[in-house]
Amino acid sequence: MQIIISNTSKDPIYEQIYVQIKKHILTNELRAGEALPSMRQLAKDLDISVITTKRAYEELEKNGFIYSIVGKGSFVSEQNNEMILERKMKVIEEQLLSAIVNSKEIGVELAELQELLTLLYKEEK
Repeated sequence: MQIIISNTSKDPIYEQIYVQIKKHILTNELRAGEALPSMRQLAKDLDISVITTKRAYEELEKNGFIYSIVGKGSFVSEQNNEMILERKMKVIEEQLLSAIVNSKEIGVELAELQELLTLLYKEEK
């Protein structure tokens, strides 16, 4: 598992770790039951504080991506496809809400926004 930390990113380091591990899990690069590096080892490998890796692991556990066993370590959780779909839908809703707010601020009408969304959606295929 490779994690790259960017010092120029506006995202906190723990969040960069969280996002990258989550991506590895969702793409099956890390499989259910697979052990993650210890918090100390990851901190050492990335040359960051253990507190930072602890926060990333806590967020991953809170959101159901990993589970921890005291004295054993942290492991990838079995992923429920329905839960993954629900999480992704929530992210899409938040992003669309942001686009709606921005559109209203500059006077973009619903029809224009729908046309733009349709165009972008078809372009991505």
